[in-house]
Amino acid sequence: MDLQDQLRNLFPDHVPKEQEQETAKPDYWMQDAPIICKYEKRKGKPVTLLEGYTGADSDFKKLTKDLQTHLGVGGSFKKDVILIQGDYRDKIMDFLKGQGFSVKRVGG
Repeated sequence: MDLQDQLRNLFPDHVPKEQEQETAKPDYWMQDAPIICKYEKRKGKPVTLLEGYTGADSDFKKLTKDLQTHLGVGGSFKKDVILIQGDYRDKIMDFLKGQGFSVKRVGG
């Protein structure tokens, strides 16, 4: 029995409102050139680098923050490069493609 079914049994007279949830995509600056996603080791630790994004600093901050919350990891951006801690190339590429970016994987 689903939670919705249980609620209908408890409150048979209640008519739920049809909630239209708009999936508003973040308004990043979109570019024609692909974002380059590559993997490196820095000080023995894996790092995923995103290069080639030419948006403003506010777009970099927003994109970095959204990637961090989506993956649940740390990261930062410095000198037009977004650093994400760990090897998350596949998940990052899926996330960026879902946002409408074109992504190119570099390296193994």
